[in-house]
Amino acid sequence: MLKIRQRTVDIHQYINNIPAPFRDKFLERKKAYKIKFDVVNKLKSFAKDYTVVAFSAEWCKDCVANIPVLALISELTGLEVRVFGSLKRDPLNTNRKWSIPPSPPEVETFHVNKIPYILVLNVKGEKLGEIIEGPRDGLTLEEELLKIIFDAHKV
Repeated sequence: MLKIRQRTVDIHQYINNIPAPFRDKFLERKKAYKIKFDVVNKLKSFAKDYTVVAFSAEWCKDCVANIPVLALISELTGLEVRVFGSLKRDPLNTNRKWSIPPSPPEVETFHVNKIPYILVLNVKGEKLGEIIEGPRDGLTLEEELLKIIFDAHKV
């Protein structure tokens, strides 16, 4: 976990450092999102035991839809959310999805093919679940996170 914390930024720092006009889209989405407070209140009781790590790029429409919601969830629950940001495609190499650098090498470690790629980790840094591009149909992002955490407690 320490290495991931060192190689990522806090989600709020990530959003604040996105160049305009991309940042404006992220902030608009965060402001407009209608959070499910009943779900957030349940997440709050688990926040200290989990970390969310997201892979993102400011040009990605699915990231614009989901990363600001993660920031809001983090604010309301205290859940730590870390971001590997500014991923870049590799247009010169058809065998690689991401250009490394500037994309972090962790895109290969975690086999990131689509973004946002959102990992839920326990305090030991073990992967409990993932969300790829967005929550499953019928679920909000906060519901999907809560489901991953509940499922981990059943084991």
